[in-house]
Amino acid sequence: MAYHNTIFRQMLQLISRLDFQNIVKSHNGDYRVRTLRCWDQFIFLLLGQFSRRDSLRETVFSINSMQSKLYHLGSRQVKKSTLSDANTNRPYQIYQDLFFQLLQKTQEIAPRHRLKLNRKLYFLDATTIDLCLKLFPWARFRKTKGAIRLHILLQADGNLPVFITITDGKTHEARVAPSIPIPQNSYLAIDRGYHDFRQYNYYINNNIRFVTRMKTNAKYKVVKTLNTTSPSILKDEFIEFTGYATHQKCPHTLRKISYYDSSKDKIILFLTNDLKNDAATIADIYKARWDIELFFKTMKQNLKIKRFFGTTSNAVFTQVWIAMIAYLLVSFFKFLHKSQQSVQTLFRLIQLNIFERKDLRDLILNKIFKPPGKPDTSQLILFNF
Repeated sequence: MAYHNTIFRQMLQLISRLDFQNIVKSHNGDYRVRTLRCWDQFIFLLLGQFSRRDSLRETVFSINSMQSKLYHLGSRQVKKSTLSDANTNRPYQIYQDLFFQLLQKTQEIAPRHRLKLNRKLYFLDATTIDLCLKLFPWARFRKTKGAIRLHILLQADGNLPVFITITDGKTHEARVAPSIPIPQNSYLAIDRGYHDFRQYNYYINNNIRFVTRMKTNAKYKVVKTLNTTSPSILKDEFIEFTGYATHQKCPHTLRKISYYDSSKDKIILFLTNDLKNDAATIADIYKARWDIELFFKTMKQNLKIKRFFGTTSNAVFTQVWIAMIAYLLVSFFKFLHKSQQSVQTLFRLIQLNIFERKDLRDLILNKIFKPPGKPDTSQLILFNF
């Protein structure tokens, strides 16, 4: 039988120890460290993600019990207090840089999105993670409630998060949008929460096509009405906003599409600066934005980002970035082996087989392992007592 490293060890081969140490050195992560290196911190927190540990104590206790496995991972046993101090003091930017390094490798093999466009398609949205205000006073959300908000730019090809910023729960999406680097010559599907005329003007000036839902109280005039061929498209119009302040912020001609959603029996108003594609394609682009909602669901169900191992902002950000690294690792091997399994299914398979010595490719492809054949009993001698 062929020898295999553990599933976890095979996944870690994607991460170069030399590149990891260069990142740590750039942030002085191991400066004056005597016992717990950043690599040890990374191994324990990443294992906590894949094995779905609920607390720092449980993570340390369960992983320390597998000392022989830690040796082959280049790590060692740690104390709970030492790991807690590391989460508080080691810069979370180490794992942020590692995430973007892995992202570049994953993007190279990501499959194309089902919509065939002549531009890269991206989705922009945010999700809120509730926290206890007494334990996380820095993450104030409401009067008696705490929260953080993850603002994510999702690449449609492979459903990969290409940009992440973390704010407190009070920060509105529209305030964060100007700081998110949208690639030029791309297509962006955004929710109505990002409604901002100055931002629309920026997208137009940088050759970024966008589609969003239009607010019903916007004042505008119809410049041109287009013919419609699809029964789902009720109206297709070129418009200009007439409000003085609105026109100053966005003086361009935009397009308003009235779309009838038969599944929900409601009319949806789309706003876009795409004046060339047909209205049905623009509606399909916005409907594809549901992929980011599925991404948030997968992330919250399979990554440990709803219960945190520390209460400081650095500890929380460290755990979030390592969780996203875990997502990239699973996505990379899913793309590499062209698996038809969902990311959620692969997370569950890896959780059960994290220290099994199996071929990672067979696990990703969900190949059935044949049980050993029945023994030959023809030569057995039976004794009667």
